[in-house]
Amino acid sequence: MTDHTMNKNAASIPHAVWSADDLRRGEKEAADALGMTLYELMLRAGDAAFTLARGHYPAAASWLILCGHGNNGGDGYVVARLAQAAGIRVTLLALESDKPLPEEAAQARAAWLDAGGTIHAADVPWPPETDLIIDALLGTGLKSAPREGAAALIARANGHPAPTVALDIPSGLLADTGATPGAVMNAAHTITFIALKPGLLTGKARDVVGELHHHALGLERWLAAQPVAIRRLDAGLLAGWLPPRRPTSNKGNHGRLAVIGGDRGTAGAIRMTGEAALRAGAGLVRVLTRAENIAPIITARPELMVHELTADALDEALAWADVIVIGPGLGQQTWGKQALRKVESFRGPMLWDADALNLLAGDPHRHKHRIITPHPGEAARLLNCGVADIEADRILAARRLVKRYGGVAVLKGAGTVIASEEGELAIADVGNAGMASGGMGDVLSGIIGALQGQHLNPYDAACAGCVAHGAAADLLAARSGTRGMLATDLFFTLQRVVNPDVTDLNHD
Repeated sequence: MTDHTMNKNAASIPHAVWSADDLRRGEKEAADALGMTLYELMLRAGDAAFTLARGHYPAAASWLILCGHGNNGGDGYVVARLAQAAGIRVTLLALESDKPLPEEAAQARAAWLDAGGTIHAADVPWPPETDLIIDALLGTGLKSAPREGAAALIARANGHPAPTVALDIPSGLLADTGATPGAVMNAAHTITFIALKPGLLTGKARDVVGELHHHALGLERWLAAQPVAIRRLDAGLLAGWLPPRRPTSNKGNHGRLAVIGGDRGTAGAIRMTGEAALRAGAGLVRVLTRAENIAPIITARPELMVHELTADALDEALAWADVIVIGPGLGQQTWGKQALRKVESFRGPMLWDADALNLLAGDPHRHKHRIITPHPGEAARLLNCGVADIEADRILAARRLVKRYGGVAVLKGAGTVIASEEGELAIADVGNAGMASGGMGDVLSGIIGALQGQHLNPYDAACAGCVAHGAAADLLAARSGTRGMLATDLFFTLQRVVNPDVTDLNHD
């Protein structure tokens, strides 16, 4: 299945993201402002979906269209009518309900019947020649697992060899969270209408969305005038965060970063953090670690300044540094606890990761200048809940993290969520499955720390760092695939990514 963050449409997907409820309210407001009816918007959605499906599957001559009992089903009726008019064999199955169809969907259903279309019950046999499935079962209003009838159709479609095109969102995927509490459609393509929904970008989205497409249905100007609550981040934004350097700049202009960690047996973690900071443009990086780690780290990367972590060395580093990164390989013993306790008093920007977060979970407190970068397991400990609770609503979890701990929270994962205590919220639409390997988080910590030292505020540094991290991995995946990707492999593409004036990352 295509990873939508790496497809050719990435540059054309908008950066504004809307919750399902906000979009439902906004859809009516937009239609009224433009003198349109909601049925006219439905006709546009159906036309956009038909055009997409026909364009990607021109040889498909027998379409199976699955319609639910809401406006998503209404879109399906429009697609069915257009496909039949184009000479395609159409079999339409519809779920029954005791409730009446919404007005717009009822109009679309009537138009399909007036055009000579037939509506079959959901349990009829499927034509053996079916070569394309249109998913118009469940839309953005779904809040829980699909009911039995819909779940059965979803399972049957997933087991069928024909590809599926989902309208607005794959059925069973929750629009606001990306959670899949029950059966969910595995789409080859998803075309979403008017605006992006958070659930298309985070949670389980990448497993089921396929190639993501967007159509604003003619509402582009109205959308552009609306405030943005959630922002989608991609590689095309890096140039705004990372302008070319002044020719006369020197290493002192680009940040002095101290990275602290690497207890016995974990020298690699702090070495990767330090090197990532250098590759992301830090002017000077000082590593404080165990004495036995000094020689191996300097041998591997002589540009790092490496010192034994002692009380005096830490005092000196805190006085010297512009930014502190602490946690990779820190451990949870006395050695790491003492260092973290002293770092708490640092007045400048800092980033806490890994064992620093595990220690923070045992002694929770707020800090407005701190970025925390938990994966779901660490986030669960920080919020005293289960990992399943985090994954059920990653956006809510990120908001809870900044409410409890202050500063900026980076909830890592497929569709990393970045939140600030000021209310800013973003989803990083970069990265791939190759990043599911040890050390990737250590590299991210170094990148974000380095960007803070280059005069980005904590929230922007977190956003830019997550995008640079994922974009570097995407360049690697495009070249060599995802399996076998190592965290240190990112060093070969990271330098290109943090110099966006040199290359167009969306069209590389």
